[in-house]
Amino acid sequence: MRINGNEIKPGNIIEHKNSLWVAVKSNAVKPGKGGAFNQVELKNLLDGSKLNERFRATENVEKVRLEQKEFQFLYEDGDALVFMDLESYEQLQLQKDFIGERAAFLQDGMNITVELYEDKPIGIKLPDHVTLEIVEAEPVVKGQTATSSYKPATMENGIRVMVPQFISAGEKIVIDTNELTYLRRSE
Repeated sequence: MRINGNEIKPGNIIEHKNSLWVAVKSNAVKPGKGGAFNQVELKNLLDGSKLNERFRATENVEKVRLEQKEFQFLYEDGDALVFMDLESYEQLQLQKDFIGERAAFLQDGMNITVELYEDKPIGIKLPDHVTLEIVEAEPVVKGQTATSSYKPATMENGIRVMVPQFISAGEKIVIDTNELTYLRRSE
C-alpha cells in the first residue's frame, strides 16, 4: 500500500532504501521557505541501524503490513530457541540474539507472537506480563524510610530488577517484559 511521505506516523513500517524500517518518531515541519516535509526517525528492522529522513508530501513510500502468527515456545537448543506454529505445528528456530535479553523471560509452553515479512521472522512479541520467583533479595534494613525505596533482587531467570523493600526471596512477582520492571506481587 503506497502512502504519501507526510502520512508516516510512529509505528508504521515502510520499505525504504531496499530495507524495512519502522517509524520511531515523526515531526511535520513547515519552514518559512520551501515546502513542508515530514522529519521521520527510522529504525531498521533487519539490522537495528537508525536513520533520520525527510519525506515531502509529494513522495510516495510503500507501507508494509507484517503477518503476525501465534507460536508456542518449546525448548532451548544451544544458541537457538525452538517455537511451534499453533496452526500448522511446524517448528521455527530463532537465535537467542534475535530476541535479545528478553529471551530470559521465555517459559515452557508460553505463547508468543512472531511478526513475519514474506515468511521471514523480523520481530517477536512476548506477553506483556510474566510471573517469576525471586531467588535473591537484599534484606530490609531497619530504620530505613517508609517511602517508596527500592532494592535490587535477582529473579529465577538471572535478571536483576528493582523491587520494593517488602519483597523477599522465595516470593513470586509480576514483571513487565517490555520495560523490565516490577509491577506487583503475584496472587
